[in-house]
Amino acid sequence: MATNTTRPVSTTSDAPTANRRMEIAGWVVTGLVSIFLLFDAVSHLAMPQGVKDASYDLGLTDGDILAMGLILLGCLALYLFPRTAILGSVLLTGYLGGAATAQIVNETEFAAGALLPVVFGALVWLGLWLRSNTVRSIMPFTQR
Repeated sequence: MATNTTRPVSTTSDAPTANRRMEIAGWVVTGLVSIFLLFDAVSHLAMPQGVKDASYDLGLTDGDILAMGLILLGCLALYLFPRTAILGSVLLTGYLGGAATAQIVNETEFAAGALLPVVFGALVWLGLWLRSNTVRSIMPFTQR
């Protein structure tokens, strides 16, 4: 006599697996975005000539460049810790919005330089949305 070894379909047992997958995907997105932002912050602190030239073109001074690197590091640290991740996301959004604005003000047309911070701002929130049940409950994309 053979027994039925198939599992019944259950949404409750699959929910933890789906949430875990979303959390992992969120940390992957967060990690990739964070690597880019960390590289950007370190380049502001190290101030190689290329960063200086690009910043001078935007009207920034050496002190401004250093301050931007420190601010970005602080925002990134807040974003990476789960207890302060929402605050970090809000602050990174402001930082990246300022970067987009600086590019728009100093360009004759809307260029990819202004689009890049906007894309990274969206990726910051995507990573947090995927890894945080709290953020998903505040900003649901589906009706419950």
